[in-house]
Amino acid sequence: MQTVHFYRLIRFIVVIAVIFSVGFLAIYLSRYTYPFIFAFLLAFLMNPLVNFLQHNAKMPRPLAVFITILLILAFIIGIITILVVEIINGTTHLAKEVPKYFEELVNYFQEIIAAQVIPIYERLSSIISSLDPSQQTQVMEQIRNIGASITATGQEVLKNILTWIPEQIAGIPNFATVIIFSLLGTFFISKDWYKLVDAYKKITPNKVASSSSTVIKGLQSALLGFVKAQLTLISITAVIVLIGLLILRVDYAITLALIIGAVDLLPYLGTGLVFVPWILYMFFTGNYFLTIGLSILYIIVIVQRQLMEPKVLSTNIGLDPLATLIALFAGYKLFGFLGLIIGPVILVVLNTLYRTGVIKEIWDYIKGKSD
Repeated sequence: MQTVHFYRLIRFIVVIAVIFSVGFLAIYLSRYTYPFIFAFLLAFLMNPLVNFLQHNAKMPRPLAVFITILLILAFIIGIITILVVEIINGTTHLAKEVPKYFEELVNYFQEIIAAQVIPIYERLSSIISSLDPSQQTQVMEQIRNIGASITATGQEVLKNILTWIPEQIAGIPNFATVIIFSLLGTFFISKDWYKLVDAYKKITPNKVASSSSTVIKGLQSALLGFVKAQLTLISITAVIVLIGLLILRVDYAITLALIIGAVDLLPYLGTGLVFVPWILYMFFTGNYFLTIGLSILYIIVIVQRQLMEPKVLSTNIGLDPLATLIALFAGYKLFGFLGLIIGPVILVVLNTLYRTGVIKEIWDYIKGKSD
């Protein structure tokens, strides 16, 4: 009996070692092959459309792949063009209005300084004047230290910003190169998709090939569901924001709703990137109606996102809502805001492996069962 448990432990250690080795190797190689990983994923996602054009429209596969890539690029460029046009219109309007708002903001701070800061400064000066010379020296030293700290922090922030901008500009050629290689890789991978599949089947055992094929189909379905879920969530956010801005009679509501909907995809910032500065600005300029209205709208957006995300993800991916909620929370705790994406993705992979029987086969191997 002890021998059985010993061999089970050995097989368990082997499985864990293989999983970690494969994961480490994949992460290491991805640093040098990520354009082609992206190309494979894109070819993987667009394969159903390529098959449709090939079989239903009777197109040669290379032409079907080329047209599919063109359609994807046209869709992306079209969305970007609409956003740019709306943003240009919005910024043109803001260029006319911002000077007036800025003047109002300056006047507001002048009133605060005159009504609050100067009296406080005068009282502090009188208090400091009543202290002993040694105490006055200590107080002034502390004030100088605070000022130096603030200055150093400001210099560091400015330095980081000025360093970040050239780095991003310098990265444009690299980004363009990655895009070109990814598109070329997508074309060739998609064109020879079934040749690559046949080659993979020839060099792998039948059982492994069959299991991996089932896993890939399950992941494809889940990944498409995940993308659909994210698009659904940002669409709901954009619609709610649009309705709220129209009720508040905000100019260029469509532009702002599109921007906030797109920003909602960002895991670290989300809609707060737009709402928080906007709400603070309205508060400091004395526009309390918009301050309250935008605050309520922001709360509604956050609450609906938290309530809808588990339901939408579970519906589109085929996961239990409770499991999705746990994955979101666990991902957030482990990886921060980025974990809100990583958690459901890991759950999708595990669920696919479970439904396709891969986890059961691994468990049977650990227990010692074999065909």
